[in-house]
Amino acid sequence: MPLRFVEPATVAEASAILRAEPDSKVISGGTAVVLMLRQRLIDPSILVSLSQIPGLARMSLVDKWLRIGALTSLQDIAEGAESRMYASGLADACGHVGNVRVRNRATIGGNVAEADYASDPPAVLVSLGARVCAETADAPPRHIPAADFFADYYTTTLATDEIVTSVEIPIVTGRRSVYQKFRSRSSEDRPCVGVAASACFNASGLVSALEVVVGAVAATPQRLSPSVTQSVIGSRLGGDVIATIAAEASRAIKPIGDARGSSWYRSQIIEVMVRSALSGLTQ
Repeated sequence: MPLRFVEPATVAEASAILRAEPDSKVISGGTAVVLMLRQRLIDPSILVSLSQIPGLARMSLVDKWLRIGALTSLQDIAEGAESRMYASGLADACGHVGNVRVRNRATIGGNVAEADYASDPPAVLVSLGARVCAETADAPPRHIPAADFFADYYTTTLATDEIVTSVEIPIVTGRRSVYQKFRSRSSEDRPCVGVAASACFNASGLVSALEVVVGAVAATPQRLSPSVTQSVIGSRLGGDVIATIAAEASRAIKPIGDARGSSWYRSQIIEVMVRSALSGLTQ
C-alpha cells in the first residue's frame, strides 16, 4: 500500500487519524522522520503533517510560563528574544543542534517526541522544570513534566493518539541557565556529553536553587540527585563547591558506550563538562 500524506486542519482531526490508523506517524519538520523512512527504520501507512494546524509555531508568555509551540523551529528558539530572556540554556542547546539547515527545519515538538537520547534540548528541558503539553481529539490537554516524559531510548509517555502541541517552561525570576556540549567527532555531530545547569542566587550571591542534568549518556536525561544539589543551598558557587558537584556527577551517573565515546571516557568528560557548566552559571 502506498504511503499517504495528510494535512489535518486541527489537532483533534490529527489525533483522530492517529487513533483510527495505528500505523500512522506524525511529521512536523521531518528532519528525523524522513531519515528513518529512507533507512527503512519505520514503515507507516500514513504521514500526518501538523503544518496546516494554526497556532503551533509561535512563542508566548502565558500565566508565568513561556509557551513554545510544537512547530517552532530550533533556530527560532535559538534566536528568539523570549527564549533567550527566560530560557537561555534552551536557546543555547537549540543553537547547537546540527547545522543551520537542520535547525531551520527541525521543530521543538518533533525533537521531544522523537526522544533521541543524544539530542541537545531534552536535558535542558528537564533542568528548567519544563512540561510537555499533549492533546487528543476528545480530552483536556495533558501537561507532562519533562522529567517524566522521556521514558527510554526513543520512547516517551505519550499515548498513541496524543500530539505534542507545546513545550512550556516556568518563568523564574533571577534564574540563570546554561547548556554546554562536548562533541567527540565533527562540529555538527550530536553530543558525546551534554550538560544543562540552572541556578537561582539570592541577593548575597548564594545558591538558592540548583539543577544539573546530563544528556547523551543514557536512555534518558540524567538528573543529578537532589541530595547533591540541595546540599549546596546557601553556599557560594565557587571552585571547591563546583569541583565536589562535578566529581559526584561523574561517580553517580553510569554512562553508556557508543561510537561517540566509551563509558569510561564519558565518565571523565562528565566531570569536566559539569565543572564547566557550573562555572558558566557564575559568569
